[in-house]
Amino acid sequence: MDIFEIKKVKAVFEEPRKIVIVTHKNPDGDAIGSTIALYHYLKQKGHSVNMITPNEYPKNLKWLPGNNKVMTFEGHVKKATSIINDAQVIFCLDFNSLKRIDDVGDVIAGTEAIKIIIDHHLEPEDFADIVFSDATASSTAQMIYDFIEAMGDVKMLNAEISNAIYMGIMTDTGSFRFPSVTARTHQVLAHLIESGATNYEVHDKVFDTNTEFRLRLLGYCMSEKMKVFEEFHAAFITLTKEELQRFQFQKGDTEGFVNYPLSIAGIQMAAFFTEGEDAIRI
Repeated sequence: MDIFEIKKVKAVFEEPRKIVIVTHKNPDGDAIGSTIALYHYLKQKGHSVNMITPNEYPKNLKWLPGNNKVMTFEGHVKKATSIINDAQVIFCLDFNSLKRIDDVGDVIAGTEAIKIIIDHHLEPEDFADIVFSDATASSTAQMIYDFIEAMGDVKMLNAEISNAIYMGIMTDTGSFRFPSVTARTHQVLAHLIESGATNYEVHDKVFDTNTEFRLRLLGYCMSEKMKVFEEFHAAFITLTKEELQRFQFQKGDTEGFVNYPLSIAGIQMAAFFTEGEDAIRI
């Protein structure tokens, strides 16, 4: 964490603030874990905090304490807009371009709130006042841990914060198997468990709550829809709207499917394409 940026944050937080935490469209485990972890931390610090996502997210990410405080913008446009406009500080988590949050981006762009990015993707746009950007980090959730530590508040970690961060790291690293996982990542994970994270429960809540239709959809993808190109060390899967409907698709059902082709010997790149109402999602 950049010490100069941390000093700026500390100066902003010398008194209680009205804060909004926003993450990207179609939130994944890293986005939700980071958001809820930061929420609990800032609440402990005495701030007024709201969490807003552009749209809905999968049921298997809704088990964390504090999830009931998350507001979806698309379902509460007027209220969410009012909350954002009233904020003094806006945290932008797991995205670095306002285009990633659709209409929420237009609202944020028009506010005078102090904007803070915490994100691990490349090339952040120049819209924030304070930026924590680290493309080498395993996840934004790990950066939330680093942020709390840099603020001198690592002793404030509790089960609620630790489980949320653990979920974020776990889901964004393919259960800790991607090259972005380092010795530092495992040191963080160990401290999260020491601070109250229950690793077995997090895994169970996220990965062991499948429906019959989700498993049948996975089988269909593997047997009928996966294309492998050995000479290019690549594979991809495609699903049409009709195919999704056939398996009673719910948001989040295909989360993680893209990782299965990567388990094939020699495959180094995989992609997953799903047909939406007006666009193809990759």
